[in-house]
Amino acid sequence: AAQPNAGAAPKTGRSKKALEEPAARAPDVDSLGFQAMDRNVPGLSHVILQKLNMKSYEDYKSAMDGRKSGSDFGIRTYFDMFQKMEDTFKFCVECKKLPDALPDPKSLRRCKRCQNVYYCGVACQRANWPMHKKFCKKLKLVALDRLVEWLIFTGDIPFPTDTWTKPAWDVKGWEDWFSMQEHLEEKLGAIVAGRYMTLLWANAGKPRPEDTELRESIRRLVTDFHSRPLTIGLGLRLFGIDPLTRPLTVHVVGASHVETLNTRLTDYDELTRMFPGHQGVEMVMVGVDVVDGPIMRPPLTTLAPRGRVYLSSYKGLYHDFWESHVETKLAARPDLVVGFHPGFHACPDLLAGWLPTLLLLRDYRLPVLFTVYSEQELKASLQILVELETHIVGYASNPFASLRPEQVYSSPNKPPVYCSSHYIALLGAEAVLGAEELEDDD
Repeated sequence: AAQPNAGAAPKTGRSKKALEEPAARAPDVDSLGFQAMDRNVPGLSHVILQKLNMKSYEDYKSAMDGRKSGSDFGIRTYFDMFQKMEDTFKFCVECKKLPDALPDPKSLRRCKRCQNVYYCGVACQRANWPMHKKFCKKLKLVALDRLVEWLIFTGDIPFPTDTWTKPAWDVKGWEDWFSMQEHLEEKLGAIVAGRYMTLLWANAGKPRPEDTELRESIRRLVTDFHSRPLTIGLGLRLFGIDPLTRPLTVHVVGASHVETLNTRLTDYDELTRMFPGHQGVEMVMVGVDVVDGPIMRPPLTTLAPRGRVYLSSYKGLYHDFWESHVETKLAARPDLVVGFHPGFHACPDLLAGWLPTLLLLRDYRLPVLFTVYSEQELKASLQILVELETHIVGYASNPFASLRPEQVYSSPNKPPVYCSSHYIALLGAEAVLGAEELEDDD
């Protein structure tokens, strides 16, 4: 999800200590073709695209949108589609062998409990069990959500939501959010009994779970879908930015296929329900890997329309966007900048790509909210931001983190991670105290 080339900032004489001592080495590619994601950052592997006979995320999006026929990708039926997606997870989790490396490619057997990991034989299964048993229950949820996620592409998820009956500051997390959804059980029941849920389990090659499990999966996926807009709403509240008093502009920096694949113009409308009566919000997705679609339209040169959330995008580097649009007033200066899982902690190359943007955000004193997947990533990111002398306003667990567990694909037997599990709030540069101030400081 991270942008390797986030952009360049204005010239600055600030220290670049973070580049001198990289926090982590570059990711490797393992024997399965997956990036070795030591920081537990999941993602759609190119192996998946290759298995689906696709060349890019745009191809994947076109197939999901129905704009390209299944035969273009060797997919003729729903069963073909689900089987090809499952093929990307078929390797022995103990010895790492792929089906082609086995005497009998069909000898791989799935763990009956989690329906997620595979073994080439009893010996590997027994050897792996002491590790796998720690994660088996969670990985069952991962495997289920991976399939039910298809209903986002069919339009069943998310279900229509209601205007908030509580002020935004009184909604402390998902329990409060779900309590405001009228007829929730009826909505969940309609999805569980719907046509696409039936099609899914008729073709998934796995036994259909109990309806209770399916309802819980839908709830987790709904939190995954709405986590981004509600995290943005949280950022506005943290910085005291009131959308009821004036139109706002939010930049999503480092946007990629994660934020823009299959994005609809209404995907951030939860902000309107969160702040009824707001003066207008424009969301500008900026990144080199923004996926073409309905939001691929230029940023507004005027104020955002009152009472609406307007999505636009810029495919390119953030510093180019700043120079060509913000400085020339072709786009509004942001009231808030958000980066979902920037990943600059992962390796020197990513940090080098992100450094100009981090300095731009710092030197222009822009309110910034970054999210991370885990506490490990949080600590590594904070260390870099401190070395860059960035003023860290605060950091904490995100009350609107996704509840959907995600696995590291090539090494499933690790603790699952959750999108936007923590946030970091930044504003400008850290003040450097003089000697007298340091002595007087309590």
